[in-house]
Amino acid sequence: MKVSRRRFLQGATAGAVLGPTLFNHALVRKSLANTIGNRYLVVVLLDGGNDGLNTITPIDDGAATLRQAYDAHRNTGNGGVNLPSGNLLPVGADPNSGASLGLHPSLQGLHDLHTSKGTVAFIQGCGYPDASLSHDVSRSIWETANPLGVPLVGGWVGRHLAGCYGPTDVPAVVVDYGLPGDFRQTTTSVLAIKKLEDFGFPYDYYDGGDVAAKRAAFDAIYSAASGSAQSQFDFIGNSGAATLVSSEAYPPLHDLYETDRAAWSAQYSAIGRSFAEDLREVAKMIYGVEQGVPDVNARYFECNNGGYDTHSGQGADEPGGRHGELHAEVGDSLKVFYEDLEDMGVIDDVAILVWSEFSRRIQQNSNGTDHGSQGPMLLLGGDVKGGVFGNHPNINDVALNNNGNTVYSQSATDPFRSTDFRDIYGSVLKQWAGMPHNDILTMMPLDTAAPASNYWTVEDFDLDLFLP
Repeated sequence: MKVSRRRFLQGATAGAVLGPTLFNHALVRKSLANTIGNRYLVVVLLDGGNDGLNTITPIDDGAATLRQAYDAHRNTGNGGVNLPSGNLLPVGADPNSGASLGLHPSLQGLHDLHTSKGTVAFIQGCGYPDASLSHDVSRSIWETANPLGVPLVGGWVGRHLAGCYGPTDVPAVVVDYGLPGDFRQTTTSVLAIKKLEDFGFPYDYYDGGDVAAKRAAFDAIYSAASGSAQSQFDFIGNSGAATLVSSEAYPPLHDLYETDRAAWSAQYSAIGRSFAEDLREVAKMIYGVEQGVPDVNARYFECNNGGYDTHSGQGADEPGGRHGELHAEVGDSLKVFYEDLEDMGVIDDVAILVWSEFSRRIQQNSNGTDHGSQGPMLLLGGDVKGGVFGNHPNINDVALNNNGNTVYSQSATDPFRSTDFRDIYGSVLKQWAGMPHNDILTMMPLDTAAPASNYWTVEDFDLDLFLP
């Protein structure tokens, strides 16, 4: 019997498990082989729970009372985290209330991109049902796109990679010492590189004089394993060979970039923060791909910036305020990164997606804020349609839950209806990475058999986030 792509995927869905065995199947990889092409996706985590209410903040009330509610809960003066209306950097109006919205004053770099390029999307109210306030649990939910814990394997980017690439490919690099949850899978190779100039194959350190012999031995082992009738040996052979070759191809990208683009490198250095250095590593690799460096083919990248767990000492917009310093680091770094890629002539092929595991509560404590629920996501790039998307969360007292948190809602009649973060992921996968709509639903299923007003039961992977 001829097995069509649809029939095969229907059968796979019935199994309810998208594990490595399934993604290793050649037919599945072929069916999901609508890849990102010449584009790049850069995923950025603001680790610790970024205060979204002090990232995109009401300047006024519009037709509702958002600014009044904000001022009622966030104090001014010593220890206060209230951002004065007049200091905010305007980005547009809330689609629901019409309230004018502004960025934290320290996000000047990001605001510069918004005003000069018009290619920054500010997506409000992103969350999921039954929000967890645990860093580890909520981070895992965002990384796996799996709030309800259905049987899925790997992260949301990882499952996409597993469907499109095999063990001989190296489609992704994370700028870190280990692999984050969103890129995990067991089908293809993802490199973890903190610094290109320090990266290399993990030979032992006992004797540096026999590296050539060790290399030859590993190469022979991988060649012998590749093509084995035993699938695990075949996988180890192919992925090992790909990793060995990549460990030699990627480090020279550091010198290539520093030689050709020294002035740009200096701009990252001038910021003097680790996030800028991490984005520079991504820029080096994209530059290498664009220069046609052999065996350098990564299209997916991840990096993160920590320190957002601002229970105390958060600050408002005064000089030296902790949250403001973090925002300045991110905004200024993204601006240099964007303009660097623009100068390379590649910014129209790059999308940068920024998220955090949760936001903070509208009520402040003595001088900070506690774990919250829904928060904003950012999407920027040369082909991103800029502007405000999604509704600002309802921060009025009567709308908060028993913990003082804003409530996730998918009710069609709720003017403050939330944005499910899976719609953002799905829109990026569909419209940017070329993944078919139904294949996305296979790897990121709806919250079936759940109340439609409280759960994600209707997908929207057609959010208008990209230019035609």
